[in-house]
Amino acid sequence: MDRMSSSMTSSMTGMGLGGITGLTSGMSTLSCVREQQITIGGMPSNYVPGLSASYNISSFCHRPGQTRRCAMQRPGPSAQHRPGRSHSTGALHRMKHSSRNSPNTQYTHNLICKLADQNERRRRHDTMEMIPQSYYSQQPLKVELTEFYSRDNSKDHHTESYELVNDSTLPNPVLRRGQNFFFAVRFDRTYEKQQDVIRIVFCFGPKPSVTKGTRVVLPVNWNTQQGVFQHSRDMMGLGMTRMQETITTMAPIGTIGTMGTIGTVSSMGTIGTMGPMSGMRETTTYGVRRSSFGNETMPVQHSPLSPPMDRPVIERYCATTQHSSFGRSYGSHHGSRHGSMQNLTSAGHELEKWDISVQRQDGNTITFQVHVPASAPVGVWNCWVQTNRTGQRDNRHDYKCDEDIYILFNPWCREDAVYMDNDAFRKEYVLNEQGKIWCGTWRQPKGRKWIFGQFDDVVLPACMYLLERTGLEHSERGNPVRVSRAISSIINANADDDGLMVGRYDGEYKDGVSPHAWTGSVAILERYLTDGGRPVEYGQCWVFSGLVVTICRALGIPCRSVTNYVSAHDTNRTFTVDKYFDRDGNEVPNGPDEDCYDSCWNFHVWNDVWMQRPDLPQGYSGWQIIDATPQEEAEAVYHCGPASVEAVRRGEVGFQYDTPFMYGQLNSELCHFQEEENSDWGFIKMASNQCQVGRKIITKNPSRDDDEGESDLLEITHEYKTVDSSCPERGTVIASCRGLQRLQQYYEHPDRNFEDVHFDLMDIDVVPYGQPFDCTMNIQNKSHEDRTILCVLTASACYYTGAIASRLRRAQGEFIVRAGQREVLKLHVTPQEYMDKLVDHSMVKVHAMAYVKQTRQAWSDEDDFPLNKPRMQVQVRSQPCLGQECTVTFSFQNPLNVHLTDCYFTVEGPGLQRPRQIRFRDVKPGEFVNYQDKFIPRRSGEKRVVATFSSRQMDEIFGCATVNVRG
Repeated sequence: MDRMSSSMTSSMTGMGLGGITGLTSGMSTLSCVREQQITIGGMPSNYVPGLSASYNISSFCHRPGQTRRCAMQRPGPSAQHRPGRSHSTGALHRMKHSSRNSPNTQYTHNLICKLADQNERRRRHDTMEMIPQSYYSQQPLKVELTEFYSRDNSKDHHTESYELVNDSTLPNPVLRRGQNFFFAVRFDRTYEKQQDVIRIVFCFGPKPSVTKGTRVVLPVNWNTQQGVFQHSRDMMGLGMTRMQETITTMAPIGTIGTMGTIGTVSSMGTIGTMGPMSGMRETTTYGVRRSSFGNETMPVQHSPLSPPMDRPVIERYCATTQHSSFGRSYGSHHGSRHGSMQNLTSAGHELEKWDISVQRQDGNTITFQVHVPASAPVGVWNCWVQTNRTGQRDNRHDYKCDEDIYILFNPWCREDAVYMDNDAFRKEYVLNEQGKIWCGTWRQPKGRKWIFGQFDDVVLPACMYLLERTGLEHSERGNPVRVSRAISSIINANADDDGLMVGRYDGEYKDGVSPHAWTGSVAILERYLTDGGRPVEYGQCWVFSGLVVTICRALGIPCRSVTNYVSAHDTNRTFTVDKYFDRDGNEVPNGPDEDCYDSCWNFHVWNDVWMQRPDLPQGYSGWQIIDATPQEEAEAVYHCGPASVEAVRRGEVGFQYDTPFMYGQLNSELCHFQEEENSDWGFIKMASNQCQVGRKIITKNPSRDDDEGESDLLEITHEYKTVDSSCPERGTVIASCRGLQRLQQYYEHPDRNFEDVHFDLMDIDVVPYGQPFDCTMNIQNKSHEDRTILCVLTASACYYTGAIASRLRRAQGEFIVRAGQREVLKLHVTPQEYMDKLVDHSMVKVHAMAYVKQTRQAWSDEDDFPLNKPRMQVQVRSQPCLGQECTVTFSFQNPLNVHLTDCYFTVEGPGLQRPRQIRFRDVKPGEFVNYQDKFIPRRSGEKRVVATFSSRQMDEIFGCATVNVRG
């Protein structure tokens, strides 16, 4: 607004009768600067009778927070002279240097001040009489009510499933960037286009900044009336769903203070069906929160603020960008400043800006349409409505809307960096609330259902708090690369931060919750919030992966869970996983120098997120790896990724982020070294399986769901690594990453010209939990001479990280194999030998080692397998109906001949049952357990209920069932 007119208003309305003294004498200190004139009542606003219009009247005015240029001293004995603040330079000079410095001098000064003050009061009175009384008596518009049409906008933003949108008390708008949304404001009187000024301000973060894009000021310009921006669905070329026209009648609603009732609103077009209003909110100045007039849930009714009745005509265009731009109307409706598609370059530039247009005015209610750019920061925004009169900006009303506005990434928008053009993939990787996370071994993958629950009302608030904990700048939260990297760091809780969940792998979970007891992410996020941000105990990599899926999908980033079987953790950058054994075949912990901490996990679960990578060369966008399981620090923080899947496949280890580490997890070699007295450095490398690491990489098939089996498994190994793992390119990459060529000699393969004995560790078929098993090693002497062989065969209970928990049984011996003969070495393990020693996932590691004395041939191999536990059967007895109680049965049989103690069930189902843990009695040996529970469906459609059973003696018993809820 014009500074002069604003200042004049302050001088007229903000000063008392005393006013500013020394008007005529103070003129000599003012610069004669002519300002643009605003006509009020036919006269210039800076006109003062008796003075030239060349003088800037704002120089005489006092603004809030500013120092007056002219001192306001009252005539009287207490008035004192202040250097630098006199009204008349000449008068002060005479007072200071006059030879007649008598008591009359002070009297004279007070007299001139009084006379000047009286003169100013007379002139102000004359000026005020020339200005229409309505100009300075009319107050700015006051907001009585705002409506964001949370439910209706959500249908076009693909956010209608979020429970925050459907909250019965105060629905929160959940919007996707790159699209438009409607909202309406009801004022206390009719808007006057010439005199009223309206600004809509959106703020994000604790210190919103215009220059950083976290504070947006949108002045309402009536030249943009009726749809500068068109609906998002039109913009993306997906066709337009015509708005339904409904006839609604609003009953009068009680008000607060001086607000009246809302009368009948008829023949108004809506976006779907308007939701209920939670209550009126009282208008106050400068952002004091309003209170609702009632706490009871109001019945469903149409909104008192109507959206536009007619949708504008759509005009599409295609911009010359990397992706064809989504359509947008540039018709000249009511003087639209964009004209009619005359400058597509300028129009495309406008797509990257916030913008607002007036859709309609109906009495005191104005409906707006706001465009959120596709690059806007993602998070919780607040909306303010600022109003003032023309030329009176200092007399302003600021109204803060109660609603928190959640702005998310938009995979449906071509201009968004997370755009995904496959609708089936968007349905799976953004909207699907449940999925599978794969554990087990590469021969026996075991998928368990996981409820992601990204639409639960606790998830989005938890996501926003976690982003705050990452310390990521608010201005950077529109970049999915930075956001996903921050997510990978905040999931795990380390000693130096307050992440979401504590990882634990030793099987001791008495002071927390076992990782196997969780059925989904919602219970973890809710516990985190209710405990004041204290990390939840406990989780493992597959739990971390499920949490990442929930958070990414909730924020709008397409995400999937990926399992890598036989995943290497190389700690010394040799691209090998080194294990050392003494002469008797016993493993040497941490190597001979106690500084080797390499490990090879039976499986490791991370995540892929979908996005563009403008920071990488072309061809490396798409799926990007992030890993939330703490393994190694990067930049003094435990986080990993995003690393381009394509860069990992090609071995482009120079690209950000953490590509060499991810390449090593998939392509490292498993190297076994045995103590050898004739070796120069004390050890020799034994022959081993070079294809052991990265044996199989899988995810859930987006086109299939299997509650009982594993048919929904999708292998994606070819996306991560070349088919031939021994190709020259792989060796070149590893050699360049090692850097030191002198290391090559220690990792060279043994000379196999003298290897004439063949060894083979047999794979073990499915072993039911509680049954015995045999470990078998085949030996064939292909030479024409007898061979003396030292063999060691060991079965151990192990964690899925590869660490040995306890030895189950070991066989060792030296024997002679005749020329051309075969021998079989077996190790039999009974349930009594393993029952009380098994740990998480009931994994057993079998390690075989052999040494031929005549040829110094050394061989080693290992294998891992799980003991299969019974699957829980989940059955729904009747057809569930919305809002009606339904019974579900969980059953399984105890496979052990011991009692199960400290038992409990965990049940969860989106729209059916919030996460709930139920204590259960002890289970007898071999007992068939049959437990019934009840739930009341809250949402209709196809839903899934997931349950787990845990006890002190056995856990990991889980089941799932699909439930079709009738509306």
